Amino acid sequence: MSFTENDRKVQSKKGKSFPTGPQYDGTPFAAAIAVALAADFGASPSAVKRVARLTSANERAVRNWFEGKNAPSGENLVGLMRHSDAVLSSVLSLADRRPPGGSGGLAGVRRRAVDLLAEIDGLAS
Repeated sequence: MSFTENDRKVQSKKGKSFPTGPQYDGTPFAAAIAVALAADFGASPSAVKRVARLTSANERAVRNWFEGKNAPSGENLVGLMRHSDAVLSSVLSLADRRPPGGSGGLAGVRRRAVDLLAEIDGLAS
């Protein structure tokens, strides 16, 4: 028994999307990765070659990542997160997670310490 001609034309939904949530702004995954790559590596042809060497991916695939046409596979995404803080923070923000150890690094810790000292000074007076 074979399928009818109309059954062969059925296609699945294309594109990857995340469910909407309170923190999610609707940015597609591929576009978020493209913005992060441009922030960390720039948009020059040498940046494409550098990322291709870092991830052992095809240059054409990497160019598509920079243009936001496609997103990297899981293996390549892990490689990108290993070498790019912007990609790591972008993926974590899409997952509605904060980096371990607090966000903002040393500057964030300093801000929190200054706020705590101001609160202590307010209680002492």
